Amino acid sequence: METIVVPSERAGLELDEFLCLQFPNCSKGFLRRQVREGAVLLDGTQAHPSVRLRTDQVLIVSMEEEEQPEAPHAPAEDIPLLFEDDDVMVLLKPAGLAVEPERWARDNASLAGALLALARSRAKADDPHRPDGADRIEERFRAVHRIDKDTSGCLLVAKHLDSERVLRRAFEKNEVRKRYLALVEGEMRLGEGEEETVDLPLGPDGRRSGRMVVDVKGGKASRTHVSVAEAFQGYTLVACRPVTGRTHQIRVHLAAHGYPLAVDPLYGRRDAFLLSEIKSKYKAKRGKPERPLIDRLTLHAKSLVFSQPRTGEKVEIEAPLPKDFSNTLRQLRKVRTPR
Repeated sequence: METIVVPSERAGLELDEFLCLQFPNCSKGFLRRQVREGAVLLDGTQAHPSVRLRTDQVLIVSMEEEEQPEAPHAPAEDIPLLFEDDDVMVLLKPAGLAVEPERWARDNASLAGALLALARSRAKADDPHRPDGADRIEERFRAVHRIDKDTSGCLLVAKHLDSERVLRRAFEKNEVRKRYLALVEGEMRLGEGEEETVDLPLGPDGRRSGRMVVDVKGGKASRTHVSVAEAFQGYTLVACRPVTGRTHQIRVHLAAHGYPLAVDPLYGRRDAFLLSEIKSKYKAKRGKPERPLIDRLTLHAKSLVFSQPRTGEKVEIEAPLPKDFSNTLRQLRKVRTPR
């Protein structure tokens, strides 16, 4: 059991946000459940997670130590920073890194873990006398949207609660513009500057957990604008502008439109893309298995356009293509030029 007195500088914070700063290892969802289940009392009584705190109120926290989830391990490599000011960061998320800890692999690296480690390291730099292992932090950095684990590209992060609220509202109102590049199977027939809209409602697949399907009757409205960025024989690099933000939206829309990602084990037909598939005179090296050109989703969050939360100034950020994606396109240009 732990007793915490609300300091004056934290007055006005919502209870769940205050707990996030006190227990940074724990997710917001976990802490909200603890409040609802009575493991956190405010001035001796059960409270709502969203109640705003006042100076000198007393919290009694009865979470057992073994109940508190461990912080996910931060990735060993540094995550490139594309943009930062006092309110936001834009990160270049690498493919293979989940934004949040995965349900069945919570000890795996996650971007949330990297952000927590970054917040702690900056707190330590600001206060050299801060003891190692001290858990309390002044701010939690949070991703305000998600991209799939095996997708690379721009990810927008709020550095404090006020900017998070502004940015989440902007996403809800479709005021944040996102542009993706997707390498797909098939030759999309659109002229230069021509754009097509895929307007298909999506919902969860009742037969397979974690998969989405087109659901005309019960699905949520979903819309993606697509255009041709570059053409190849048998493949197309497609520019996608999602209007809505449904789970797996671009992947499902493209597959339903007849152009699945070149690599997508869930909605396409490959889990890796090989040079031998596209190069007619490919010769394998004796005794060595062929290495894939790319063995993850051929999808990249290329750019973000958003309004700076405090000033309203427009910010536009682009993420360079990772080496595996750019190398795949380079090989296609060599052996699959448009007819």
